[in-house]
Amino acid sequence: MPEARNQCLTGCRILIVEDEHLIAKDLEKAFRENGAEVIGPISQLSEAMRFVDDGRFDVAVIDMNLHDELAYFIAEELDRQQIPFVFATGHDPTSIPDRYSHVTCWQKPFEPAMIVNGVLPLCERAANKIVPIDPKG
Repeated sequence: MPEARNQCLTGCRILIVEDEHLIAKDLEKAFRENGAEVIGPISQLSEAMRFVDDGRFDVAVIDMNLHDELAYFIAEELDRQQIPFVFATGHDPTSIPDRYSHVTCWQKPFEPAMIVNGVLPLCERAANKIVPIDPKG
């Protein structure tokens, strides 16, 4: 982790879906130290889906295997909602289906600071997302 914290993620709300406690805490710490608001960490697939359905975050970091359940359903819903995400997984990146070739995959073990740098462009993209104005007010 870099010594100088530049708050590069200030204003970004990041959902962490990770079932390995130490990894989840390292990610949470790295994101918070760089200014992000962290939602989670969430370690259960059903609970994660409730947060995804709610959609009150900008970017997600998801582990592909949550207590022996594959999290592709989460990825499908994030894609449907056009919420950017990255995979942080112990799986071989070549095992991820081709439909997710546009998604960055961080293979464990990884340095949390690398993921901070990896989600930064996603947070910037989410911040610049144009939201249609409701004509009904």
